[in-house]
Amino acid sequence: MNKQRLKAKIIKYFLQSCGSLSIIIVLLIFLFLFKEAFPFIGSPGIGELFHNIWNPVSFQKEEFGLYPLITGSILVTILATVIAIPFGIIGAVYISEVASAKEREFLKAFIEILAGIPSVVLGFFGLVVIAPLIKQLFDLNTGLTALTGAVLLAFMAIPTIMSISEDAIKSVPSAYKEASLALGASKLETIWKVVVPAALSGIVASVMLGMGRVVGETMTVMMVTGNAPVISMNPFTSVRTMTATIAAEMGEVTIGSHHYMALFWVGIVLMLMTFILNLISYRVLKKYGMIDK
Repeated sequence: MNKQRLKAKIIKYFLQSCGSLSIIIVLLIFLFLFKEAFPFIGSPGIGELFHNIWNPVSFQKEEFGLYPLITGSILVTILATVIAIPFGIIGAVYISEVASAKEREFLKAFIEILAGIPSVVLGFFGLVVIAPLIKQLFDLNTGLTALTGAVLLAFMAIPTIMSISEDAIKSVPSAYKEASLALGASKLETIWKVVVPAALSGIVASVMLGMGRVVGETMTVMMVTGNAPVISMNPFTSVRTMTATIAAEMGEVTIGSHHYMALFWVGIVLMLMTFILNLISYRVLKKYGMIDK
C-alpha cells in the first residue's frame, strides 16, 4: 500500500469515527431526556401537560400545562421571522447586487461581528434601550413583551439570513442577468424578477436556518419577554418561552420531583419542534434540488 492510499484510509476512518461519535452522543442525549421525563407518565400523568396553566410551585395545586409555553415560543418565533425576513433579504440583495466592492467588504465584516455578539449583551441592550422604547411607542404598562423579544431575536437571525441569502444570490449565473438586461429590463427589475426568484431555494433555506436560531435562543428571551406563562397571541403582552422556562427553573428544582420531570417534557417538546422545523427545511431544500434525492 502506498503512502497516499494509507493517508486516505486514515482520514476516511477518522471521519467515520467522528460521525459515529456524534450520532452516539445525540442518541445518548435523547435517552437521557426520556429517562428523566418518563416517570411523569405514571405520576402525575401525561394528561397534566395538556392544560392552560403552568404553575409548578403552587402550594395548593401544581400545574404543568405546556400550552402557555408553546404559544409563547410560537408567537416570538413568528414575529421575529416576520421582522427578520425583509431586512435579511433586502440586505443580501444590496450587498450582492448594488454595493461597491469596498462597501461589500465592510458590510460583510460588520455582519460577521453582529453574528458574534453574545446573547446576554443583546438581552441587556433590549432591557435598557428597546423595552423602554416599545413601552413609550405603544403606550404599554411594560416594555417586556413578546414584541421586544422578537425584535432582538430578529436582530440575531438577520446575519444568518443575510449571509446565506447573499451566497445564494451570488451563485445565480450571470447569463440570467445579462439576458434580462439585453431584453430591456432595468437593473432593479432584473434583481427582483430574475435574480431573486432564481436564488429562492437558498433564500428559503436561509430563512429556515434563521428560524432555527430563533427557536433555540434562551438568554435574550428570558431577559426581555416578561416571563409570564399565559396563553396569548398578542405581541404587546408578556409571554414565556420554553427555552426561558428551562433556563430559569432547572437550576432551582428538586431532582426527581414532578416539576423536574415536567421540565424535561418541555425539553422534549422543544426538541420535537426543532425536528419538525429541520424536516420542513429538508423538504424545501430537496424540492429545489439543493440536496441529493
